Amino acid sequence: RILGLPSAMNSSVLLLELGSLSLKAMAGISLLKLWARTRDATSFSLLSLVLNDKRHDSVCGHDPWWCTNGHLMCAGCFIHLLADARLKEEQATCPNCRCEISKSLCCRNLAVEKAVSELPSECGFCVRQFPRSLLERHQKEECQDRVTQCKYKRIGCPWQGPYHELTVHEAECTHPAKTGNELMEILDEMDQSHKKEMQLYNSIFSLLSFEKIGYTEVQFRPYRTDDFITRLYYETPRFTVLNQTWVLKARVNDSERNPNLSCKRTLSFQLILKSKISSPMECSFLLLKGPYDDVKINPVIYHFVFTNENNETEYVPLPIIDSVECNKLLAAKNINLRLFIFQIQK
Repeated sequence: RILGLPSAMNSSVLLLELGSLSLKAMAGISLLKLWARTRDATSFSLLSLVLNDKRHDSVCGHDPWWCTNGHLMCAGCFIHLLADARLKEEQATCPNCRCEISKSLCCRNLAVEKAVSELPSECGFCVRQFPRSLLERHQKEECQDRVTQCKYKRIGCPWQGPYHELTVHEAECTHPAKTGNELMEILDEMDQSHKKEMQLYNSIFSLLSFEKIGYTEVQFRPYRTDDFITRLYYETPRFTVLNQTWVLKARVNDSERNPNLSCKRTLSFQLILKSKISSPMECSFLLLKGPYDDVKINPVIYHFVFTNENNETEYVPLPIIDSVECNKLLAAKNINLRLFIFQIQK
């Protein structure tokens, strides 16, 4: 208990009140004033309601960030605001006070982050309330309504259902009683799916045995087109791989008119050979995430035969897993990736 803080109040009240203050206010506030602001136990309930109500507050998840005036944004919304600003060629602003926001101007609010972890949140399966810090474990391991699969999935059982029905289903499941011939048909289908997944990695291993392999870190920098309504595109500085000079270009949503109005966002890129060559150059290439980066990219191998007359590939998808990852890339100052080029010799 600090300065007679009522016993009904817990540390979350203090954390929430700290989180609601601006950086300037926190520097000058006295402990006495802070106690005066938190002495009413109902303030915790009110703040809990505000933080839990996604419709009326800018905190809608974990990892809250705050602007210089103390307004809160969850990490997803913060990244989305930065990505939208990049697409519209505007300075990103706080949705509450319109002050400028960026990764250098904003910071994570650890006080509110801890407080939010103690607030109740609804389980998506059983609709019961749990502290956010315990919710993930409950949904993965404890909830009786969580979606689970039959233990005979490995021999083809497609059943999915609530955990509390699992025992009854497994007792009645027909797959253990199937004949060997019936199971072979099911396993053949599963093998085909597995082979497609393995084919990509086997192809990459084969490429790594080539004589001429080159790779480099590439940095996509944002630019605008010269159109009346400018559009965002990315381009790398010239770089040298396999003794040739190259450039990479990228565009958002295949250069659609207003990508900032679309929830689904994608990036596509093309590889351009800038050097003059004496004979056609057949290559395989792929882009992967760069060092110290956390973007999620599924590797895809592309092939092209470069000539002096045909020195640009078509725009091909950058295989990021979803729009959230795309927003992360758009929100960054530059996009840093690693390019591999494999020259195919005949």
